Amino acid sequence: MECIITIELGTNAVRVFAFDLAGNVVASSKGSYPTFHSQPDYSEQDPEQIFITMLYVLKNLITEKLHPKKYDIRSICFLASMHSLLAIDKHGVPLGNLITWADNRGKREANDLKNSDFGKVIYNATGTPIHPMSPLVKIAWLKNHDPERFNKAYKFLSMKSYIVQQLTGEYVIDYSLASATGLLNIHTIAWESQSLDFAGITSERLPQLMSVFSSPGKLRKEFQTSLGLSPDTRIMIGSSDGCMATLGAGIWREDKATVTIEDSGAVRIVGKEVLKDEKQRFFNYLITNNCYVSGGPTNNGGVVFEWFAKQFGDFSVPFDTEQIIEGLIRDASNVSAGSNGLLYLPYLLGERAPLWNANARGSYFGINIKHERSHFIRATIEGILYEIYSIGKILQEHREINSLSVNGSFATIPFCTQLMADIFNKPVHTVANFSSAARGAFLLNAIDMGIYPNLEAAAGSTPFQETIQPRQQDHQVYARYFKIFEKLSVKLEEEFEEIANLQQGVE
Repeated sequence: MECIITIELGTNAVRVFAFDLAGNVVASSKGSYPTFHSQPDYSEQDPEQIFITMLYVLKNLITEKLHPKKYDIRSICFLASMHSLLAIDKHGVPLGNLITWADNRGKREANDLKNSDFGKVIYNATGTPIHPMSPLVKIAWLKNHDPERFNKAYKFLSMKSYIVQQLTGEYVIDYSLASATGLLNIHTIAWESQSLDFAGITSERLPQLMSVFSSPGKLRKEFQTSLGLSPDTRIMIGSSDGCMATLGAGIWREDKATVTIEDSGAVRIVGKEVLKDEKQRFFNYLITNNCYVSGGPTNNGGVVFEWFAKQFGDFSVPFDTEQIIEGLIRDASNVSAGSNGLLYLPYLLGERAPLWNANARGSYFGINIKHERSHFIRATIEGILYEIYSIGKILQEHREINSLSVNGSFATIPFCTQLMADIFNKPVHTVANFSSAARGAFLLNAIDMGIYPNLEAAAGSTPFQETIQPRQQDHQVYARYFKIFEKLSVKLEEEFEEIANLQQGVE
């Protein structure tokens, strides 16, 4: 029997799946790693810890679940979260920690670029909104504030590029992940000269570009031996988690959108043309030539509800976090739509789309004497989904969306998918395999192997599990409360900046 392995380098965990050639999951495993917030706006991870965790999870999956069943591993495909940055020296040794997408330290650099004459030019060329998340801005920050590390850096890599280099010895990045850096011209598929000038680097300090279907080479012999893999096992560079989640969710028609909510979240659509927006609110990420995934990301998805669970969940009995969350969901279901007038702005990690405000902060609004713990629980969930809807709302200014496909951790919670249908007032489809990103990576392999002729056919193979219809009465309630949510998110911009400055000690 043959199988394909996908390795997802997520924000807080590595997830490894094994698929048979029919697309069925035959094994899976997960390993977590921490994120460090040493200062306000800092978000970092230890690249060596991520690499070791990945190796441990992969080896256990192979030796404990695949080899005993005589599976022959045909290929390994990588996917990863976007916008990470790691500086390495000429020996490949990391210079400090990995800087993640959630890092906001480059706020000044982002603001200066966005307000400059060529900020719009760079956005139109690269398709990446100008924000501290962008590796373009991160490199500029290092140049301005950590010149020693900047000057020592031989290469600036994504986390996936670092992992692949450790395994194969090659410095590479796929077009898709590169299109999320703010450094790639998505029209010419080459490093953008104006971005390079702003960052203060040349293209030689970036990895080699290659198609999502390409292979960087074979595994180093020591990893072939330790993992028990054949030298013929194909290593496929793959894509980003967001683009693969879109492919794996079966979204390949222009009247559909996909919603992903894991730690962060996004609303995405697919098209043959770049989605143009004068306000620079959307990303346009390349998958292959003339095929773009467009949409908006939020910093504040499942990570917000997990934060709430850890702070306010009942840990009097030694349950794990997932059980605590299940209890919170049950309590929230006893509260009516709108949480009795309690609203929650979920901006714990600043915000990307549609605000693009790294200073945004979380807030409960409308608290009165009758509000109880259960109202705060439901308001927190509703706030996360209001933010998701705010992205979908502006996407619909450019594209008609008739239905949604949901994936990620929230897609496993019926209470949340029903609220999503009610808030959007659209049918919501759930997929049989909630890990759409991993399925997308499998489909990329399957296309490469000739199982499917193209991306559209591969996406069409995804089976939907359930369709949730919106409840009109609840939608009408949410429509009224969302207007207040939207106003507050904009009105508090000045106060967001003031409190951020206080945290930084700025008068």
